[in-house]
Amino acid sequence: MKPKFVDFETARQKAQQKLPRLVFDFIDGGAGNENGLQRNLQAFNNTLLMPHVLRDPNTAKIETVFLKKHYARPFGCAPMGLCNLAGPQTDQNLAQAAARYKFPVCVSAASSTSLEHYIEKAQGYAWFQLYVTGDMTLAETLIERAEVAGYENLILTVDVPRLARRPRDTRNGFQTPFKMTLKHAIDFARHPVWTFQTVLSGIPKMANYESIKSGGYDRNAPRRGADWSYLERLRERWKKNLIIKGVMSSDDAIKIKNLGADAIYVSNHGGRQLDSAPSTFKALNAIREIVGSDYPLILDGGLRQGEDLVKAMAQGAHFAMMGRPFLYASAAANNGGVAAMAQAFSNDFEIALAQLGVENLNELGPHCFADV
Repeated sequence: MKPKFVDFETARQKAQQKLPRLVFDFIDGGAGNENGLQRNLQAFNNTLLMPHVLRDPNTAKIETVFLKKHYARPFGCAPMGLCNLAGPQTDQNLAQAAARYKFPVCVSAASSTSLEHYIEKAQGYAWFQLYVTGDMTLAETLIERAEVAGYENLILTVDVPRLARRPRDTRNGFQTPFKMTLKHAIDFARHPVWTFQTVLSGIPKMANYESIKSGGYDRNAPRRGADWSYLERLRERWKKNLIIKGVMSSDDAIKIKNLGADAIYVSNHGGRQLDSAPSTFKALNAIREIVGSDYPLILDGGLRQGEDLVKAMAQGAHFAMMGRPFLYASAAANNGGVAAMAQAFSNDFEIALAQLGVENLNELGPHCFADV
């Protein structure tokens, strides 16, 4: 049966109906008063595109080459931890969509599925995302595993020196390890399908740390191990593509470029870290100016439809990542939901390019914006 949605908001509404509040708010929420989260959305909503007519464009060519690999689409799935909270098969759904639509899924170090299994299911369309705490042995173990598993792209996330306060999680009692309360039991009882499936499949855990004898991963621990000196060592250590995620400052960006990173991932953690940070869309412009027109940039934060992807690329991104849309889609309609979301982004992206009279991604730029 085909999923009964074709857009982000419908998928979000269905996910909210199916998921316990504890889980939905963990996915949906942001830091502080969630102004940063809203700022990401508003930046895209407030940016207009200028359509052009009588150009008779053929089907737009949306495939791209990024970091020397061909992708059928210039977007992918952002790294997210414990995705199987959205449904026991979510990691598998994301990996299968990556393989089917030939776009990358970014595998979080805190994923519910091992990094080895993930890249196998994604048929190679997977990047690995690393957090670094003070335990360098733990980080090195994960890097070695990613290397052996065949990952070509390593993403170092650097914007979590401390985990930000997320009021929804605090109110709902979301914590790791999880501690059940009467409030949770009532919430779960009101969502019997999710509860039954989750109990049957097993409570999601951080699979990449299960076999490591180092005390595992503490979600609340400071992640200060990723500093400038570590970046230099990592650049020397990792011989494949190195991407630095969580960059918002143009000053940081040029320094990272000069240290030899292969790409910069402009992100404010989906509005889940510094609530007063600017939108990623706004930050992208300044970073593009300082690193030059050819340096590879990735963007996430606030993309909800194909037109947002056009805006991101016109602003200077070479690639874009979405997180929440894919999680809502999986929660709403499982594997078919993720496929529907990927197809909706692709279709709307192509349609928007046709409205602009654009046939090739290289034709996108600031001239596409409407100054009205």
